[in-house]
Amino acid sequence: MAEAMSPEVAASRLMEMTIAHWAGELLLQAAQMGLADKFTANEPRRAVDLADEYGMRHREFYRFLRALAGLGLLESAADGSFRLTDLGAALRSGAPGAARSAVIAMIGDLLKPAWKQFDHGLVTGDPGFEKAHGKSVFEYLHDNPGMAKFFSETMVGFHGREPPAVAEAYDFSSLGSLVDVGGATGNMLGHVLSRHAGVKGVLYDLPHVVADAPPLLASHGVADRVAIESGSFFDSVPAGHDAYLLSHIIHDWDDAENATILKNVREAMKPDGKLLIVETVLPEGDEPHMGKMLDMIMLLAPGGEERTASEYAKLLEPNGFRVTRVVPTASAVSVVEAVRA
Repeated sequence: MAEAMSPEVAASRLMEMTIAHWAGELLLQAAQMGLADKFTANEPRRAVDLADEYGMRHREFYRFLRALAGLGLLESAADGSFRLTDLGAALRSGAPGAARSAVIAMIGDLLKPAWKQFDHGLVTGDPGFEKAHGKSVFEYLHDNPGMAKFFSETMVGFHGREPPAVAEAYDFSSLGSLVDVGGATGNMLGHVLSRHAGVKGVLYDLPHVVADAPPLLASHGVADRVAIESGSFFDSVPAGHDAYLLSHIIHDWDDAENATILKNVREAMKPDGKLLIVETVLPEGDEPHMGKMLDMIMLLAPGGEERTASEYAKLLEPNGFRVTRVVPTASAVSVVEAVRA
């Protein structure tokens, strides 16, 4: 049952949500400016000096820094100076977690116009992104390599904890061979194989994607156990293997496109093979969950969706699969295991 609250408290909660949007805009401004990169260690910087470096007005710039201090990114020092906090340091270029890239990609020009068309998806089922930009999110990223770089870094930072968590939570040791379908440059496969020495892998993705895989696989010490094959999972996948891993693939596509992917996997796998879907699995109830917000991004941009365990079963059953279990991990994702029905 929802928490009981007075009308005044309810209005206050809604106002907090509203103001959170303002904070995001200030974060975006700081990220685009590379402001955190202007600070070193614990050394304070004078607001007027920073304003001069950016060619901005002193008083207005000081007020901007004061607001960032109110968000915890900076702290005031003497004589109109500010220091970077640990929180603010996470906004530096190249900092662990890729927060700067995430702020620019998730709040900036990639998605901001699409949010204005959010209701387009509610009415038509088509992504608001395509109405706003006139092209799919994948086409947009292809045409805008600068934003594609921020987006790629965001995905690495966002999903960085998942590969080791998946490798630890799911027992891959019984498999002879594992195909990472749409596995990019092999980070997930590298973690799995480095933990399970008896398993051989196949990395499968588009040619220009897997071209960058060898150094990463070598860094995991598994290059000698991985065959790299290229192609599109909408056409086919490598045949005759024990298990097929789809990490953050299913959530990108609608039911019809997923039917094609799943058909190709089912035709390729051994009769007793396994399908392993790595995704955020939503709770069945009303509790707050980050995946529910990610689901709105999927509706907004690529046109896919996040699902509950029962919704995965509903997707897989008509396509010839039966869910056998859902294995949680120490990260935000779970492994949905399925076999031929």
